[in-house]
Amino acid sequence: MSGKALNIGDQFPNFTADTSVGRIDFYDWMQDSWAILFSHPADFTPVCTTELSRVAALVPEFQKRGVKPIALSCDTVASHKGWIEDIKSFGKLSSFDYPIIADDKRELALKFNMLDKDEINAEGIPLTCRAVFVVDDKKKLRLSILYPATTGRNFDEILRVIDSLQLTQTKSVATPADWKQGGKCMVLPTVKAEDISKLFPDGIETIEVPSGKSYLRITPQP
Repeated sequence: MSGKALNIGDQFPNFTADTSVGRIDFYDWMQDSWAILFSHPADFTPVCTTELSRVAALVPEFQKRGVKPIALSCDTVASHKGWIEDIKSFGKLSSFDYPIIADDKRELALKFNMLDKDEINAEGIPLTCRAVFVVDDKKKLRLSILYPATTGRNFDEILRVIDSLQLTQTKSVATPADWKQGGKCMVLPTVKAEDISKLFPDGIETIEVPSGKSYLRITPQP
């Protein structure tokens, strides 16, 4: 039986699990960092190998943002450790610096609704889909994405979203379509005109639209 669906802003449940680096308590492992928990269908598979290799290469980028990556699939610790050598070889990596959770009993996959009914193993049992959960330092779920097994994830996009989440939680802005770090931002509609000069010393630009409403307010990234 699957668990209760998690919504943005929900407290992300703690758990303990065996991983490629030993047994962990998720909250203790996170400490005061953010985390990205991402599942994959199976070890020793092509798309998953490209994904975990890419995340390993991006570990310094996650570290800059105070984010710890951790992977998960319904395979054993021994399987993960063997596969890591393939991942390192494929990605020309000297090290593999994040854990992979061994959820071979599918306890976490059920708890977090990660199973893909269309992806079945040789025994007819569903595999984990390509789920992504970003959890902040307060242990709140900030992002949830589900990808099908046939589509590898774009981790540059996930880094972009993390940049937006971390910016907008402390500044009175939202990020527009296709925004990237350093790009112009949108002033929140809740910001009053009298507060503009204090909050945005670099000024804002208001875009005129046929409705005559002044809701499109742009400012340099604060």
